[in-house]
Amino acid sequence: MTVIKSRIRTYFNPFKEVSNAPLIIFRIIFGALMLFGISRFLFNGWVEQLYIEPTFYFTYLGFDWVKPLDGNLMYVPFILMIISSISIIFGLFYRWGAVIFFICFTYVELLDKSNYLNHYYFVSLISFLMIWVPANVRFSLDAKIFPSIARRTMRQWQSGILKFQLAVVYIFAGIAKINSDWLFEAQPLKTWLQAHHNIPLVGSYLQQDWVAYIFSWTGCFYDLFIVFFLLSSRFRPFAYFFVVFFHLVTWYLFPIGVFPWVMIFSTLIFFSVQFHETILERLGSVNLIRKKKNPLPKSRKFVRTALLIYVLIQLLVPLRHILYKGDLFWNEEGFRFSWRVMLMHKEGHATFYLVDKKTGRESEIQNSEFLTRTQEDQMATQPDMILQYAQILKHHYDGQVLEYGDYKFPIIDPEIRAIIHVSLNGRPAQLFVDKKHDLSELSYNLYHRNWLEPFKK
Repeated sequence: MTVIKSRIRTYFNPFKEVSNAPLIIFRIIFGALMLFGISRFLFNGWVEQLYIEPTFYFTYLGFDWVKPLDGNLMYVPFILMIISSISIIFGLFYRWGAVIFFICFTYVELLDKSNYLNHYYFVSLISFLMIWVPANVRFSLDAKIFPSIARRTMRQWQSGILKFQLAVVYIFAGIAKINSDWLFEAQPLKTWLQAHHNIPLVGSYLQQDWVAYIFSWTGCFYDLFIVFFLLSSRFRPFAYFFVVFFHLVTWYLFPIGVFPWVMIFSTLIFFSVQFHETILERLGSVNLIRKKKNPLPKSRKFVRTALLIYVLIQLLVPLRHILYKGDLFWNEEGFRFSWRVMLMHKEGHATFYLVDKKTGRESEIQNSEFLTRTQEDQMATQPDMILQYAQILKHHYDGQVLEYGDYKFPIIDPEIRAIIHVSLNGRPAQLFVDKKHDLSELSYNLYHRNWLEPFKK
């Protein structure tokens, strides 16, 4: 028992002095992946498509003050992210680079929730954490320019918090997969895999239900337990093989961008100090840094408190859905920022109506006049975006004069109603929003969305 307690104290001592090699390697990998990922936005035309072309943007609750820059100025934050990624890779003015990258990346992600992806949220969190860790004190231009900062050690929490964040992603993703659709219906994988029938050799197998079930159950167990195997030196090589295999398969089958590569290379931080020291040596890092005393921070109490607050937030936010009643996949209350990765396939068809209160006259609204295709597809299945769109429409039409031939109709304080049908995880479409509600009058808040039609399993 004494030995166990000793090991626990050693492992969970945030201020234990350890080699900083894992953190240095993580810095280089993270910067390189971000450079690659952001470059794709520039070269594929996604900046214009997602952040310049739209007329309206679906902001997050409380962040409606975050606005896009005018026209081509939207390229500025992406160029700054390219520069700051290079700064992070080479450790040149690293702290400024980390701050700029976090601000720019998070700013872009807050512009429009129709572009939300779990791995974008993950990148925001990691880039925030990178601000506070000394990832530039070794194998960096900062350490060469400012020799006084050069160190070969760090405090254990400075890599531990990154491991914790990776563990949160995996474990909560695994917990989220413990649901009837995923385990007992193999949905949505059954639907998605059937779209890959043209893949040579394996395409015909992907049409089989038993393959979808194997993928579903394997994915659940993988997410739940992979971190624990990565923490074990005995099972780590075996576990990392599965990390690489799992994410390469998902990258090949599903369009989820650089996320598989981020996870493949980020999980290297679980490997031993000796592993990372060897990599640094092969990269040309010579241990010319004299072993300097790395004094304990005077603000240890503050650091402990900050770490505790961060950990609690990361543990509680994914659980907030339990505060709501109803089906989570249907109402999506507490769905975002909860690591529910690839758990849901929703398709919706939304028809909105402009209704004159005085005459009862109604006109069908063409969504394509206001939204991009991506925005329309996302809005049709997400309740908070439906309300935002209704408010956008009311603001647009209120006070306008509609013309029908020789007749003109002034629009004063109109109603916005809609009929929306949604299909969830391969089920037949069912009524999601009924026309009886004036959506523009409903409050956009965090309360339960009792205006949605109940989900019928």
